[in-house]
Amino acid sequence: MATIRVDVVSAEQSIFSGEAKFVALPGESGELGILHGHTPLITRIRPGSVRIEKPDGEEELVFVAGGYLEIQPDCVIVLADTAIRGHDLDEAKAIEAKKTGRRGNAKSCRRL
Repeated sequence: MATIRVDVVSAEQSIFSGEAKFVALPGESGELGILHGHTPLITRIRPGSVRIEKPDGEEELVFVAGGYLEIQPDCVIVLADTAIRGHDLDEAKAIEAKKTGRRGNAKSCRRL
């Protein structure tokens, strides 16, 4: 199966950069599923999770508080307002995000 290059970045740092078989994320009008060769697209994304299926079958989850998405046939770029890797997420960060008004992160945490 062909892979697609994925870059997930926030204002603070690069969150993920690598190859993937499949990417799913919350687009402005609904859930998007992206494979290699996808039609080019630029859209806003809603708060939620970006699910990246790596070539070895392992999954990487990144929670975003909104932002923008650019899709090219061989590349996906997620420009997130705020992003946190799924394995870095914990209750203390969720509480802090809620206190500072970053509702996107707190909202995503409640779904875990």
